[in-house]
Amino acid sequence: MDNTVEVVVENALWNRFDIEDIANRAFGAVAEKLGLVDGPYELSILACDDARIAVLNAEFRGKQTPTNVLSWPGFDLSPAMAGGKPDLPPPAMHGDPFVNIGDIAIACQTCMQEADKAGIEPLHHITHLLIHGILHLLGYDHETEIDAKMMETLEIELLASMGIGNPYQNV
Repeated sequence: MDNTVEVVVENALWNRFDIEDIANRAFGAVAEKLGLVDGPYELSILACDDARIAVLNAEFRGKQTPTNVLSWPGFDLSPAMAGGKPDLPPPAMHGDPFVNIGDIAIACQTCMQEADKAGIEPLHHITHLLIHGILHLLGYDHETEIDAKMMETLEIELLASMGIGNPYQNV
């Protein structure tokens, strides 16, 4: 069985993008690179606006502002030590159709503003943010310098595999 991405488009601002295709391609690239073969795995994405993500950011992170992407992992896969490789999610158990690795919300206005400010193609920035969110679901973070470097390197490699340039080169 194939991995699945469930997308809920909550705001018409997303209608100019095929967010479902972008998300499936991003998840496919991550799954292939990390060897996610014991699934099938599923994740859910909420494509929303800044107002909605600001409410979510306040509720879950205590920050009263919009952000680009939020992630809610289904499992704690984070490594025991900084710089360690996260665990893979568990395999689907007998009778389970899939393993849900978590949920992501992505905000259109913030995403478009960031892409414009950085001079990045919006489609590429959306792809990058979804990969970033998926990696968070899979236990990667940027809390320490070594973890940030590992996650950034993985993002660059994944984006390159999709024909997208390094989003960090102009930062």
